[in-house]
Amino acid sequence: MTTSTSVMRSEIAEQPEALRRTLDALLPLVPELAELGRETRQVLFIARGSSDNAAVYGSYLLQAHAGRLATLASPSIATTYGSKVDLSGVLAVAISQSGRTEEIVDTMNWAAECGARTVGITNGAGSPLTQAADLALVTQAGSELAVPATKTYTTQLAALAVLALGLGADLDSGALQAVPDAIEEAIAAPQGPIELIAERLAGVQGAVISGRGMAFSTALEAALKLKEACYLHAMGLSYADLLHGPIAVVDADTPAILVAANSGPTLPGTVALAERVSSAGAPVFGIGGGQALADACDLSVPAPDLPEWAAPISLIVPAQLLTETLARRLGYNPDAPRGLGKVTQTS
Repeated sequence: MTTSTSVMRSEIAEQPEALRRTLDALLPLVPELAELGRETRQVLFIARGSSDNAAVYGSYLLQAHAGRLATLASPSIATTYGSKVDLSGVLAVAISQSGRTEEIVDTMNWAAECGARTVGITNGAGSPLTQAADLALVTQAGSELAVPATKTYTTQLAALAVLALGLGADLDSGALQAVPDAIEEAIAAPQGPIELIAERLAGVQGAVISGRGMAFSTALEAALKLKEACYLHAMGLSYADLLHGPIAVVDADTPAILVAANSGPTLPGTVALAERVSSAGAPVFGIGGGQALADACDLSVPAPDLPEWAAPISLIVPAQLLTETLARRLGYNPDAPRGLGKVTQTS
Protein backbone atom coordinates (compact mmCIF):
# COMPACT_ATOMS: atom_id res chain seq x y z
CA MET A 1 0.00 0.00 0.00
CA THR A 2 1.31 3.45 -0.91
CA THR A 3 1.61 5.71 2.16
CA SER A 4 3.05 8.95 0.78
CA THR A 5 0.77 11.95 0.46
CA SER A 6 -0.76 12.19 -2.98
CA VAL A 7 -1.23 15.30 -5.07
CA MET A 8 -4.95 14.53 -4.99
CA ARG A 9 -4.93 14.71 -1.17
CA SER A 10 -3.06 18.03 -1.27
CA GLU A 11 -5.57 19.45 -3.75
CA ILE A 12 -8.49 18.30 -1.61
CA ALA A 13 -6.99 20.36 1.21
CA GLU A 14 -6.73 23.41 -1.08
CA GLN A 15 -10.49 23.56 -1.64
CA PRO A 16 -11.48 26.00 1.12
CA GLU A 17 -9.12 28.68 -0.17
CA ALA A 18 -10.02 27.94 -3.79
CA LEU A 19 -13.70 28.40 -2.89
CA ARG A 20 -13.02 31.68 -1.10
CA ARG A 21 -11.17 33.04 -4.13
CA THR A 22 -13.91 31.85 -6.47
CA LEU A 23 -16.74 33.42 -4.48
CA ASP A 24 -14.81 36.69 -4.18
CA ALA A 25 -14.36 36.72 -7.96
CA LEU A 26 -17.84 35.63 -9.00
CA LEU A 27 -20.32 37.18 -6.57
CA PRO A 28 -19.74 40.66 -8.08
CA LEU A 29 -21.01 39.23 -11.41
CA VAL A 30 -24.53 38.59 -10.06
CA PRO A 31 -25.92 41.78 -11.73
CA GLU A 32 -24.58 40.69 -15.12
CA LEU A 33 -26.12 37.26 -14.66
CA ALA A 34 -29.39 38.91 -13.70
CA GLU A 35 -29.33 40.83 -16.99
CA LEU A 36 -28.93 37.60 -18.94
CA GLY A 37 -31.69 36.15 -16.83
CA ARG A 38 -34.09 38.87 -17.88
CA GLU A 39 -33.48 37.92 -21.53
CA THR A 40 -34.04 34.18 -21.04
CA ARG A 41 -36.54 31.81 -19.48
CA GLN A 42 -34.90 28.41 -19.20
CA VAL A 43 -31.40 26.98 -18.90
CA LEU A 44 -29.56 24.37 -20.94
CA PHE A 45 -26.43 22.88 -19.36
CA ILE A 46 -23.64 21.64 -21.65
CA ALA A 47 -21.02 19.44 -19.98
CA ARG A 48 -19.28 16.06 -19.77
CA GLY A 49 -17.72 14.00 -16.97
CA SER A 50 -17.41 15.67 -13.56
CA SER A 51 -18.72 18.87 -15.11
CA ASP A 52 -21.87 16.99 -16.11
CA ASN A 53 -22.34 15.96 -12.46
CA ALA A 54 -21.95 19.61 -11.47
CA ALA A 55 -24.64 20.45 -14.05
CA VAL A 56 -27.01 18.02 -12.33
CA TYR A 57 -26.61 20.08 -9.17
CA GLY A 58 -27.23 23.27 -11.15
CA SER A 59 -30.36 21.80 -12.69
CA TYR A 60 -31.89 20.90 -9.32
CA LEU A 61 -30.83 24.20 -7.80
CA LEU A 62 -32.39 26.36 -10.52
CA GLN A 63 -35.61 24.38 -10.70
CA ALA A 64 -36.10 24.19 -6.94
CA HIS A 65 -35.06 27.73 -6.04
CA ALA A 66 -35.11 29.96 -9.15
CA GLY A 67 -38.30 28.66 -10.75
CA ARG A 68 -36.60 28.00 -14.08
CA LEU A 69 -36.77 24.88 -16.19
CA ALA A 70 -33.24 23.52 -16.49
CA THR A 71 -32.12 20.57 -18.58
CA LEU A 72 -28.91 18.82 -19.62
CA ALA A 73 -27.91 19.04 -23.27
CA SER A 74 -26.97 16.13 -25.51
CA PRO A 75 -23.86 17.53 -27.22
CA SER A 76 -24.03 14.95 -30.00
CA ILE A 77 -27.19 16.68 -31.30
CA ALA A 78 -24.87 19.54 -32.22
CA THR A 79 -21.58 17.83 -32.97
CA THR A 80 -22.66 14.53 -34.51
CA TYR A 81 -26.15 15.06 -35.87
CA GLY A 82 -25.74 18.74 -36.73
CA SER A 83 -29.38 19.41 -35.95
CA LYS A 84 -30.84 22.87 -35.53
CA VAL A 85 -33.03 23.52 -32.49
CA ASP A 86 -34.94 26.68 -31.59
CA LEU A 87 -33.13 27.91 -28.47
CA SER A 88 -34.57 31.41 -28.33
CA GLY A 89 -35.19 32.34 -24.71
CA VAL A 90 -32.60 29.81 -23.53
CA LEU A 91 -29.50 30.50 -21.46
CA ALA A 92 -26.92 27.90 -22.48
CA VAL A 93 -24.42 27.27 -19.65
CA ALA A 94 -21.32 25.38 -20.78
CA ILE A 95 -19.17 23.85 -18.04
CA SER A 96 -15.62 22.70 -18.67
CA GLN A 97 -12.80 22.57 -16.16
CA SER A 98 -10.14 23.43 -18.75
CA GLY A 99 -12.36 25.42 -21.11
CA ARG A 100 -10.55 23.62 -23.93
CA THR A 101 -12.76 20.58 -24.58
CA GLU A 102 -13.71 21.11 -28.20
CA GLU A 103 -17.05 19.32 -27.98
CA ILE A 104 -18.22 21.61 -25.18
CA VAL A 105 -17.03 24.80 -26.89
CA ASP A 106 -18.53 23.70 -30.21
CA THR A 107 -21.85 22.86 -28.57
CA MET A 108 -21.99 26.23 -26.85
CA ASN A 109 -21.31 27.97 -30.15
CA TRP A 110 -24.02 25.85 -31.75
CA ALA A 111 -26.43 26.93 -29.01
CA ALA A 112 -25.62 30.58 -29.71
CA GLU A 113 -26.26 30.02 -33.43
CA CYS A 114 -29.63 28.52 -32.46
CA GLY A 115 -30.59 31.68 -30.57
CA ALA A 116 -29.34 31.09 -27.02
CA ARG A 117 -27.42 33.46 -24.80
CA THR A 118 -24.33 31.82 -23.31
CA VAL A 119 -22.41 31.53 -20.05
CA GLY A 120 -19.14 29.63 -19.69
CA ILE A 121 -18.03 28.16 -16.37
CA THR A 122 -14.38 27.14 -16.37
CA ASN A 123 -11.14 27.19 -14.46
CA GLY A 124 -9.31 28.11 -17.66
CA ALA A 125 -8.87 31.86 -17.83
CA GLY A 126 -8.40 32.94 -21.43
CA SER A 127 -9.55 29.55 -22.73
CA PRO A 128 -11.68 29.16 -25.88
CA LEU A 129 -14.76 28.77 -23.69
CA THR A 130 -14.24 32.13 -22.01
CA GLN A 131 -13.62 33.82 -25.35
CA ALA A 132 -16.78 32.44 -26.94
CA ALA A 133 -19.28 32.94 -24.08
CA ASP A 134 -21.39 36.05 -23.58
CA LEU A 135 -20.28 35.94 -19.94
CA ALA A 136 -17.53 33.82 -18.39
CA LEU A 137 -17.55 32.66 -14.77
CA VAL A 138 -13.89 31.82 -14.25
CA THR A 139 -13.33 29.77 -11.11
CA GLN A 140 -10.20 30.33 -9.07
CA ALA A 141 -9.11 26.78 -8.27
CA GLY A 142 -5.55 27.30 -9.46
CA SER A 143 -3.63 24.55 -11.22
CA GLU A 144 -5.01 21.06 -10.67
CA LEU A 145 -2.43 18.35 -11.34
CA ALA A 146 -4.18 15.18 -10.20
CA VAL A 147 -6.40 13.71 -12.89
CA PRO A 148 -9.43 13.19 -10.59
CA ALA A 149 -11.12 16.57 -10.30
CA THR A 150 -11.48 17.87 -6.75
CA LYS A 151 -11.09 21.62 -6.34
CA THR A 152 -12.15 22.32 -9.92
CA TYR A 153 -15.39 20.42 -9.21
CA THR A 154 -16.30 22.16 -5.95
CA THR A 155 -15.53 25.59 -7.41
CA GLN A 156 -17.85 24.72 -10.30
CA LEU A 157 -20.60 24.05 -7.76
CA ALA A 158 -19.89 27.42 -6.17
CA ALA A 159 -20.13 29.07 -9.60
CA LEU A 160 -23.49 27.38 -10.16
CA ALA A 161 -24.73 28.68 -6.83
CA VAL A 162 -23.71 32.19 -7.92
CA LEU A 163 -25.53 31.57 -11.21
CA ALA A 164 -28.65 30.68 -9.23
CA LEU A 165 -28.40 33.91 -7.26
CA GLY A 166 -28.11 35.85 -10.50
CA LEU A 167 -31.15 34.11 -11.96
CA GLY A 168 -33.34 35.08 -9.04
CA ALA A 169 -33.00 32.26 -6.53
CA ASP A 170 -34.08 33.36 -3.05
CA LEU A 171 -30.96 32.07 -1.34
CA ASP A 172 -28.71 33.49 1.35
CA SER A 173 -25.34 34.43 -0.11
CA GLY A 174 -24.03 34.47 3.46
CA ALA A 175 -24.69 30.72 3.73
CA LEU A 176 -22.71 30.23 0.53
CA GLN A 177 -19.80 32.22 1.89
CA ALA A 178 -19.83 30.02 5.01
CA VAL A 179 -19.11 26.89 2.96
CA PRO A 180 -15.29 27.25 2.75
CA ASP A 181 -14.91 27.43 6.53
CA ALA A 182 -17.22 24.44 6.95
CA ILE A 183 -15.16 22.38 4.51
CA GLU A 184 -11.94 23.45 6.19
CA GLU A 185 -13.23 22.14 9.51
CA ALA A 186 -14.36 18.88 7.92
CA ILE A 187 -10.95 18.27 6.33
CA ALA A 188 -9.20 18.99 9.64
CA ALA A 189 -11.46 16.59 11.58
CA PRO A 190 -10.26 13.06 12.43
CA GLN A 191 -10.62 10.79 9.40
CA GLY A 192 -11.24 7.56 11.31
CA PRO A 193 -14.65 6.82 9.74
CA ILE A 194 -13.22 7.28 6.23
CA GLU A 195 -10.35 4.90 7.01
CA LEU A 196 -12.82 2.30 8.31
CA ILE A 197 -15.09 2.58 5.28
CA ALA A 198 -12.08 2.29 2.97
CA GLU A 199 -11.06 -0.85 4.81
CA ARG A 200 -14.52 -2.33 4.24
CA LEU A 201 -14.55 -1.34 0.55
CA ALA A 202 -11.09 -2.77 -0.14
CA GLY A 203 -12.50 -6.27 -0.42
CA VAL A 204 -15.43 -5.61 -2.76
CA GLN A 205 -15.70 -5.31 -6.52
CA GLY A 206 -18.67 -2.95 -6.69
CA ALA A 207 -20.83 -0.52 -4.76
CA VAL A 208 -23.99 1.53 -5.20
CA ILE A 209 -23.83 5.24 -4.35
CA SER A 210 -27.18 6.92 -3.97
CA GLY A 211 -28.70 10.28 -3.13
CA ARG A 212 -31.70 12.29 -4.25
CA GLY A 213 -32.46 15.87 -5.19
CA MET A 214 -29.57 18.20 -4.51
CA ALA A 215 -27.46 15.27 -3.30
CA PHE A 216 -27.96 13.24 -6.49
CA SER A 217 -25.07 15.12 -8.10
CA THR A 218 -22.86 14.08 -5.20
CA ALA A 219 -23.78 10.42 -5.66
CA LEU A 220 -22.90 10.62 -9.35
CA GLU A 221 -19.60 12.38 -8.71
CA ALA A 222 -18.65 10.04 -5.86
CA ALA A 223 -19.30 7.04 -8.10
CA LEU A 224 -17.18 8.57 -10.86
CA LYS A 225 -14.29 9.18 -8.48
CA LEU A 226 -14.38 5.60 -7.17
CA LYS A 227 -14.49 4.25 -10.71
CA GLU A 228 -11.68 6.33 -12.14
CA ALA A 229 -9.20 6.20 -9.22
CA CYS A 230 -10.06 2.90 -7.49
CA TYR A 231 -11.39 0.89 -10.48
CA LEU A 232 -14.44 0.01 -8.39
CA HIS A 233 -17.63 -0.88 -10.24
CA ALA A 234 -19.50 2.00 -8.64
CA MET A 235 -23.05 2.81 -9.72
CA GLY A 236 -24.38 6.31 -8.99
CA LEU A 237 -28.17 6.44 -8.75
CA SER A 238 -31.01 8.51 -7.44
CA TYR A 239 -32.57 6.49 -4.64
CA ALA A 240 -35.90 6.73 -6.47
CA ASP A 241 -34.32 4.96 -9.46
CA LEU A 242 -32.53 2.52 -7.16
CA LEU A 243 -35.86 1.37 -5.70
CA HIS A 244 -37.21 0.68 -9.20
CA GLY A 245 -35.08 -2.42 -9.68
CA PRO A 246 -31.32 -1.93 -9.30
CA ILE A 247 -31.61 -2.35 -5.52
CA ALA A 248 -31.49 -6.06 -6.30
CA VAL A 249 -27.72 -5.74 -6.85
CA VAL A 250 -27.16 -4.51 -3.28
CA ASP A 251 -26.09 -7.47 -1.16
CA ALA A 252 -23.45 -8.57 1.32
CA ASP A 253 -20.77 -8.17 -1.36
CA THR A 254 -22.09 -4.93 -2.87
CA PRO A 255 -22.42 -2.19 -0.24
CA ALA A 256 -24.41 1.00 -0.52
CA ILE A 257 -23.05 4.48 0.17
CA LEU A 258 -25.89 6.91 0.83
CA VAL A 259 -25.45 10.67 0.64
CA ALA A 260 -27.73 13.36 2.08
CA ALA A 261 -27.72 16.84 3.54
CA ASN A 262 -28.35 17.05 7.26
CA SER A 263 -31.86 18.37 6.59
CA GLY A 264 -34.29 18.75 3.72
CA PRO A 265 -37.14 16.87 2.07
CA THR A 266 -35.05 13.97 0.76
CA LEU A 267 -33.51 13.02 4.11
CA PRO A 268 -36.37 10.82 5.42
CA GLY A 269 -36.34 8.75 2.23
CA THR A 270 -32.57 8.32 2.43
CA VAL A 271 -32.85 7.09 6.02
CA ALA A 272 -35.62 4.66 5.01
CA LEU A 273 -33.43 3.36 2.18
CA ALA A 274 -30.53 2.81 4.60
CA GLU A 275 -32.82 0.81 6.87
CA ARG A 276 -34.06 -1.28 3.96
CA VAL A 277 -30.54 -2.01 2.69
CA SER A 278 -29.36 -2.90 6.17
CA SER A 279 -32.33 -5.23 6.78
CA ALA A 280 -31.39 -7.07 3.57
CA GLY A 281 -27.98 -7.86 5.04
CA ALA A 282 -25.98 -5.45 2.92
CA PRO A 283 -23.36 -3.06 4.32
CA VAL A 284 -24.52 0.54 4.25
CA PHE A 285 -22.34 3.61 4.75
CA GLY A 286 -23.50 7.19 5.09
CA ILE A 287 -22.10 10.58 4.13
CA GLY A 288 -23.95 13.43 5.82
CA GLY A 289 -27.56 13.02 6.81
CA GLY A 290 -27.04 14.00 10.44
CA GLN A 291 -27.68 11.61 13.29
CA ALA A 292 -30.74 10.13 11.60
CA LEU A 293 -28.73 8.66 8.73
CA ALA A 294 -25.81 7.75 10.99
CA ASP A 295 -28.12 5.67 13.17
CA ALA A 296 -29.32 3.71 10.13
CA CYS A 297 -25.83 2.98 8.74
CA ASP A 298 -23.00 0.63 9.67
CA LEU A 299 -20.52 3.50 9.42
CA SER A 300 -20.98 7.15 8.56
CA VAL A 301 -19.01 10.31 7.92
CA PRO A 302 -20.52 13.53 9.31
CA ALA A 303 -20.98 16.54 7.05
CA PRO A 304 -21.11 20.25 7.91
CA ASP A 305 -24.50 21.59 8.93
CA LEU A 306 -25.28 23.59 5.81
CA PRO A 307 -28.61 24.33 4.09
CA GLU A 308 -29.66 21.56 1.72
CA TRP A 309 -29.03 23.73 -1.35
CA ALA A 310 -25.42 24.46 -0.34
CA ALA A 311 -24.63 21.05 1.15
CA PRO A 312 -23.45 19.35 -2.08
CA ILE A 313 -20.39 21.60 -2.17
CA SER A 314 -19.25 20.02 1.10
CA LEU A 315 -20.80 16.54 0.77
CA ILE A 316 -18.43 15.56 -2.03
CA VAL A 317 -15.36 16.20 0.13
CA PRO A 318 -15.69 13.01 2.25
CA ALA A 319 -16.18 11.05 -0.98
CA GLN A 320 -12.99 12.58 -2.40
CA LEU A 321 -11.10 11.66 0.78
CA LEU A 322 -12.55 8.14 0.68
CA THR A 323 -11.48 7.74 -2.94
CA GLU A 324 -7.93 8.88 -2.24
CA THR A 325 -7.68 6.69 0.87
CA LEU A 326 -9.07 3.60 -0.86
CA ALA A 327 -6.85 4.04 -3.92
CA ARG A 328 -3.72 4.14 -1.79
CA ARG A 329 -4.93 1.17 0.28
CA LEU A 330 -5.34 -0.81 -2.95
CA GLY A 331 -1.88 0.19 -4.12
CA TYR A 332 -3.06 2.52 -6.89
CA ASN A 333 -1.80 6.01 -7.67
CA PRO A 334 -4.85 8.27 -7.25
CA ASP A 335 -3.11 11.11 -9.11
CA ALA A 336 -2.83 9.30 -12.43
CA PRO A 337 -5.55 6.71 -13.08
CA ARG A 338 -4.78 4.45 -16.01
CA GLY A 339 -6.06 5.51 -19.39
CA LEU A 340 -7.10 9.02 -18.31
CA GLY A 341 -5.79 12.50 -18.99
CA LYS A 342 -6.66 15.93 -17.66
CA VAL A 343 -8.45 17.07 -20.82
CA THR A 344 -10.71 14.62 -22.65
CA GLN A 345 -11.58 15.33 -26.28
CA THR A 346 -14.69 13.63 -27.65
CA SER A 347 -15.12 13.35 -31.38
